[in-house]
Amino acid sequence: MKPQTEAALTRVKDKIAREGHAAILFVCLGNICRSPAAEEVMRQELKHRGLDSIITLDSGGMYAGHRGELPDQRMRIHARRRGYELTHRSRPVKYSDFEDFDLIIGMDDSNISSLRGFARTEEEDAKIVRMTDFSRAYSHFDHVPDPYYEGAEGFEIVLDLLEDACRSLADRLAD
Repeated sequence: MKPQTEAALTRVKDKIAREGHAAILFVCLGNICRSPAAEEVMRQELKHRGLDSIITLDSGGMYAGHRGELPDQRMRIHARRRGYELTHRSRPVKYSDFEDFDLIIGMDDSNISSLRGFARTEEEDAKIVRMTDFSRAYSHFDHVPDPYYEGAEGFEIVLDLLEDACRSLADRLAD
């Protein structure tokens, strides 16, 4: 795991130890495919480990054009086949997210770059990590690809990547 990601994760675990609670935000471009799926996959992983009451999850997008919309129908169908119900309503990332969340996870370099543009301090910048930094089985991926213009296979690989990374992140938080 990258040193910045390891340090961010340590800060989250320290906050949980001190305050009994932490918050994680998942971010993609429109908040209609990858980030709401990551939010729900992580919710299930935390519930499985009994951590769902101490870690708050949300997702947001760098693009506000889908504000208030449910996740993409195709993503909802593929997620439902794996037992995930995606009910999140799209919302844009806002400056206050850097105060409200302890870990902000971007899906790709474009999201990471945009998030860094939002960060006003080094402390806020240090909260930003890449989803694939937590990958184990898919460590050859350096980002979670946007499936919006892809076929069914694109949505399936996104879910594979998210399940792997969220499982790893939840395991690390449970240590």
